[in-house]
Amino acid sequence: MAKPWATFGVDLHLEPTGGGVRRGLTDALRDAVRTGRLAPGTRLPSSRALAADLGVARNTVADAYADLVAEGWLTARQGSGTRVSERTVVPPTGAPPRPRQPGRPTHNLVPGTPDLASFPRAQWLKAARRALATAPYQALDYGDPRGRVELRTALAGYLSRARGVRADPEHILVCAGFSHGLRLLGAVLRARGARTVAVESYGLDVHWNLLAAAGLRTVPLPFDERGTDPGELTDQGAVLLTPAHQFPMGGTLHRDRRAAVVEWARRTGGLVVEDDYDGEFRYDRQPVGALQGLDPDHVVHAGTASKSLAPGLRLGWLVLPPGLMEEVLAAKGGIDSCGSLEQLTLAEFLVSGAYDRHVRAARLRYRRRRDALVAELARRAPRVHATGIAAGLHVVLRLPPGTEQPALRAAAWQGLAVHGLHRYQHPEAGVERRDALVVGYGTPPDHAWSTALEALCAVLPE
Repeated sequence: MAKPWATFGVDLHLEPTGGGVRRGLTDALRDAVRTGRLAPGTRLPSSRALAADLGVARNTVADAYADLVAEGWLTARQGSGTRVSERTVVPPTGAPPRPRQPGRPTHNLVPGTPDLASFPRAQWLKAARRALATAPYQALDYGDPRGRVELRTALAGYLSRARGVRADPEHILVCAGFSHGLRLLGAVLRARGARTVAVESYGLDVHWNLLAAAGLRTVPLPFDERGTDPGELTDQGAVLLTPAHQFPMGGTLHRDRRAAVVEWARRTGGLVVEDDYDGEFRYDRQPVGALQGLDPDHVVHAGTASKSLAPGLRLGWLVLPPGLMEEVLAAKGGIDSCGSLEQLTLAEFLVSGAYDRHVRAARLRYRRRRDALVAELARRAPRVHATGIAAGLHVVLRLPPGTEQPALRAAAWQGLAVHGLHRYQHPEAGVERRDALVVGYGTPPDHAWSTALEALCAVLPE
């Protein structure tokens, strides 16, 4: 009896059916090709290898191959073996048709990602080599749940120098990006008995959903030209803010409101979570210092390498108030969730000055893109205005009333991926409807920026 599994590089289930081994094998192979389990162009094993895998005679496999070549399912050429023909995959009879997937957009202006093509591969590789060459063998063991001390020490120095954070390596926890850090903080807040967290009227639903998954209700705060208004903060367990560069609106939290948020935390014992997602990128002046510098005992400073380097590194950090570390470690499960070698590499990257050099070069590149975007708007779409400070990797384009949805439809038709402002509005926020696009000018690679900008201008109301 033929075995049902072939293991020629990948596992493939072939269940011979019908009368006779040859006919059953032929039908099974034909069905695997027809349904797409064997993709077009796949090279099949030699008749000898497949016969050995299935426990059948070699001639049986050779005859099955010959039958399928004659029918057009397979091709056989001297020197290139037997392959699956290039043909359309037909779903089996009675199977529901697969929904058609939308094509990949030609231009991507969705915010949230830097120019990944500009990742400093050569410099990162040098740092990785130096880090690996000097790493103690204990670095390959299960690590400190707070993260490698080398990275925490390097971050303490950098954040103090560049962002005005009052940090001690003992109070820094390395996490797998901001979302991971927020999940840990949500668990701590819920364990403390918190029921609600105040958030900004505009933000990311993924963050609101993470807090909801922790059992916390998110309550949006009012928003105006001075940013988020903390006047309605009462007994919430915490407030989540992007004070240096509000996402997505692009403003800086007014100094009076920064002071009011800190005063609320001191008075109530609440926690301020500061998401400093792109604090390095300010183009018209020095970046505003971190909110955490006003009160390290009540503010969690959250940072990440996702915008300055790449989100795929999955490296972020929390600078925690002294009394919060043990609770966050308990929520983390007592394990280091980030790779030690990646942490050591980032530490070397910071200490060597390579990080600063990369950020300076990226800052210049993104500033030029933003300037080009503003200039093109003035020339081709004077009714559209770029709002917010000159900072970050995105900009909000205010549109004439009633034109957001038509612009999004036109963008989809042009193969342009871009988001409308309504996507980032909290469902319970009582703010005035604003028609706008949120444009991630940092996302395209350099060679695609000019054509992406041209496609954007083509869909904007003149």
